[in-house]
Amino acid sequence: MSEIVNEAGQTIVRPGTDVVASMAEAFKEDLLSAVNSSDGNLVIDLEGVEVVDSVGIGVIIASHNSLNQADRKLKVINATKDVHDLFAAMRLTGRFTVEKVG
Repeated sequence: MSEIVNEAGQTIVRPGTDVVASMAEAFKEDLLSAVNSSDGNLVIDLEGVEVVDSVGIGVIIASHNSLNQADRKLKVINATKDVHDLFAAMRLTGRFTVEKVG
């Protein structure tokens, strides 16, 4: 289960574990809850996350699409170099902000 924190007009979701198929359904529910329980922007904090697979990326894109329809923004922070490079290779960094660790 992800840690969800509301602060300063945004909601921060910290999965705390790799965002892969085996946890994707629970993560999807956490993100949906975070999107529906606030009206600000959403931040996904990937601190402690080493791997994001295709299913995890699909969940993140679905959240971005939901937020975009409501004129809200998604930001991914603390991505490892490999995870950031994956988002960049898929051209997702042009759709929402992805920040590397440090």
